[in-house]
Amino acid sequence: MSGPGGEPRGGVECSRLAAGLRELRARTGLSLAALAARTPYSKSSWERYLNGKKLPPRDAVEALCRLAGEPAGRLVALWELADAAWSGRGRSGAAQVRDGGSAAAHGPGRASAPGTAAVAAAGPPVDGEATTRWAPPPARRVAGLVAGAGAGGVALVAALAVWTAVGAHGPVRGDVPETLQVTGCRAAACDGKDPESMRCDLPELVRTPVERTAAGGEQVQLHYGTVCGAAWGRVRGGRIGDRVEVVVPGVTPRSVRVLDRFDAEDSLVTPMAAARGPEGVRLCLYPAGGGARECFSA
Repeated sequence: MSGPGGEPRGGVECSRLAAGLRELRARTGLSLAALAARTPYSKSSWERYLNGKKLPPRDAVEALCRLAGEPAGRLVALWELADAAWSGRGRSGAAQVRDGGSAAAHGPGRASAPGTAAVAAAGPPVDGEATTRWAPPPARRVAGLVAGAGAGGVALVAALAVWTAVGAHGPVRGDVPETLQVTGCRAAACDGKDPESMRCDLPELVRTPVERTAAGGEQVQLHYGTVCGAAWGRVRGGRIGDRVEVVVPGVTPRSVRVLDRFDAEDSLVTPMAAARGPEGVRLCLYPAGGGARECFSA
């Protein structure tokens, strides 16, 4: 979740989310191992989420809220903003909120209400073939966040609510399949991004054309996101120093390395590489210690 210079990739939104998660975790008194035992997420995943190295899934945020006995509204509101910043939606444009509504609804020349927020008006970059833009979350979803946010999250959720109202009436070219609305990117826009954070790894949206056990016992998989239009690799049971790389012809190779015992205990995924299909995609394991490379093709 870090960008150049060590700054969080998602900026202040992701930093606030990580701080809120650490506060809740401290309240539970649970160790990373205990969190892993009570949720579907591993110790190393929780370490990344709590330290702002990776954007957690929304389900992980809600699970921690349940363990801490905390209403999920405030943290989910933070997650919504962090998710928009992480995927680039929060940087793609902004509209000033006027008089508690959109300028488009009331016409130009209206005075801005004090304390109004700038909100995102455009979607993430998409490749030349895509003609749809990201659609805002349904109004009922934002309304639910307002109800559960409490005083600490009212300002954040208000921005989301107006963002939804503005985006709901903006021009959207073509019909947007429901599955596209739940992913954070498509095709070239997915290149180099994390499949979990972009929600490209939803089970119903993934094919696994390669699943092998390497000579050293590492379990490697090649996944292809059918909606996101991108491929990525996964390694389980890796050894410190192992590196897994996914290679798509004509696209920058993407890889991940097992850095420590937490990585070795967890399953790691590479960033995504944009691909029109799994055919011709190659997954390679470079074993620790300079052993022979093992490659598998779809």
